[in-house]
Order: sequence, then structure tokens, then C-alpha cells
Amino acid sequence: MWVPVKHKSSGGRRPKKKVYHRVHELDKVMDLQKKPALILQLKSIIQSQKHQSLLLRDLEKEVGFVQKWNFMAVIEKYPAIFYVGGGNRTPPFVALTEKAEKVAGEEASAKDLLEPMLVKNLRKLLMLSVDCRVPLENIEFIESELGLPNDFKKSLIPKYPEFFSVKDVYEKDFLHLENWDSSLAVTAREETLANEGISAAYGLGKKVRISKDGNFLGPHAFQMNFPAGFRPNTSYLEQLERWQKMEFPSPYLNARRFDIADPKSRKRVVAVLHELLSLTMQKRMTSAQLEAFHSEYFLPSKLLLCLIKHPGIFYITNKGARSTVFLKEAYDGLNLINKCPLLSFYDKFVVLSGRRETNPCNVMHSS
Repeated sequence: MWVPVKHKSSGGRRPKKKVYHRVHELDKVMDLQKKPALILQLKSIIQSQKHQSLLLRDLEKEVGFVQKWNFMAVIEKYPAIFYVGGGNRTPPFVALTEKAEKVAGEEASAKDLLEPMLVKNLRKLLMLSVDCRVPLENIEFIESELGLPNDFKKSLIPKYPEFFSVKDVYEKDFLHLENWDSSLAVTAREETLANEGISAAYGLGKKVRISKDGNFLGPHAFQMNFPAGFRPNTSYLEQLERWQKMEFPSPYLNARRFDIADPKSRKRVVAVLHELLSLTMQKRMTSAQLEAFHSEYFLPSKLLLCLIKHPGIFYITNKGARSTVFLKEAYDGLNLINKCPLLSFYDKFVVLSGRRETNPCNVMHSS
């Protein structure tokens, strides 16, 4: 990715272009997710059938003509997971093998363990918005990123009337927050600092300088992870030090109270994006998904530029069908550092294929 940057005239010489440094491990995460995504999606399709098996002739109806051939290749390649039966007068079908069925049976308990986390994260998602409400279609747009089941509108929302309600606003369904909980208005960044023993008073009266990797121990600092090949000069590090030390309003305070031209408000936007990504299972969202929350979170009009300006915090990859934004601190190389119960289950199921997968892709969750 090339980022055009304006430069002053240099006496006829062509101005240099700044390079957006690639993080090859995160690019590879997107490549490695393709096969696991197909495996998990086919599992869900088979489980959704009345007799827990799918006629091969009906596969095209489920996934389309083009994708059908990718799924056929998966069925053939992973006999430890998918059993093909039929013949003579019985049309051929695909089902899960006995071993795969046994592992698949653990998904329900993984979802039960995940539900309290889902409810908490959904409440926080609404608390981040300016009116404590978000269009239901926006929640559906990121349901698999959050780990929500396909039928969350029927299976999850009605179970918690003390937290959620669906109301019509200007002929559009919105998910509303029923009550504010101050104990939830703490960001993932603040929780990490608290766990490391860094309080709001940390560093007061002390001369604490930033290190060459951009990291700074302080209550208003973000964890930095510069890409390989990124060599910040002294001027850049001095500016970053001032930025890391600068106080900013909480993402859970209403954005209407702040002037976006204020540097503190701009830093708050970075914190909002950081928190949004932290609420997802795999600490990543497509750029289109982030843009969908533009109005609810007062995100900047040039969102891509905002993300590019902070290469130590966010990474944008164009690998895959859509550009994806990663929260860099959540990954150690190829590996997501903290996995929820559902992702751990996905790992266990994909291992049946005989390949060791670290980060299986998001799939549509069965109810």
C-alpha cells in the first residue's frame, strides 16, 4: 500500500512516497484462514440439515455454483472430517464422520461459556455509541466478528430485557441499551494497564522517556508494535512521546461533548477504534465494518488515513476478499494471544483435518 504524502518543492526533484510497511505474519493470517473457513462453514451447513447430512446435489443451493467446487475439494481432501455415502439407488450425500461429530458436540458448551462475554461486549458496544443505540443491521453486519449466533435477535436479545430492547427509529430497527453500567465503561487498554500496575498517577513528577520502539509506561499510553523496517527518527519519537503522554477523554464519554479538531479528541478516536476491535473475537474487522459505525461513534471522515497514521497500533491488510484492520497488540506473530472458548473449539475441530491451525476464520455461526 502506497500512501501519498505532500512534500515541499525540492528543486525539481521528485518528492518521495512514504511506504506502508507490510506485516507479513498478519498477511499470512488471512491466507491461512481460507481452508479452515470452508471446513467450519460446511460443518455448520451439515448440522443445519434435518438428518445431519447434505445431498451433494443440494450443495450448490447452499453455497452457489462457484463456491461449490471449493467445498467439493474440501470434502475430498479431509475424509477424517467429512464422510461421503450413498450409491446405487441412494443419492450421494456428505455427513460428519463419527470422530468429527463427537468433537462438534462440544460446540454447545463453548457457546454457553461465551454467552456472558457476548452480552457484556454487546452492552459495551452500545455504551460506546453517542445515543446508546446502534442500528440492528449494523450488529448483524459484524455478528460473526462478535461471536453472535445467526439468530441472536431471537435467541439472545429477548433473554436479557434488562439490558436490551429493539425500537423503531425513523422506520429502522435499533438495538437500545436499557441501562448504563459504569463498571463496564473501562476500556481493554485501561484493563491491561491496571493488570500491569500502572495507575492514573503513574509517572507524575518523574522524567520517563519513550523507548525507540515507541512504547511508554503511562496511564494515557498505547502499546506500540512498529512493523519491521520502520525506522522512526528522533523527531518522530519526540512527537510520539508527547502524544503518548497526552491525556484524552474516555471512549465511553459522549462524543458530542468534544471538538474533533482538538488533539485530545483525535486521540480519543484512536481509543474508540482500539476498543471496537478489542470487542471482537479475533481483534480485527474489515474496513467496511468499521465504516458502518461512522455515525454512531462519530468516526473521522478519513478513517483509513487515521488508521495509517498509527502503524504501531493498527495494521491494514489487503489480503483476502476485503481489506481488514488488525489490532496489532492482540497478535504474537501468526497467533492470536487470547482466544475465547468458541475460537478454541474451532481450533480443536480444524485440527481433525490433520493441519495445525492457529487462527481459523470467522464463519456464520449456527444457532
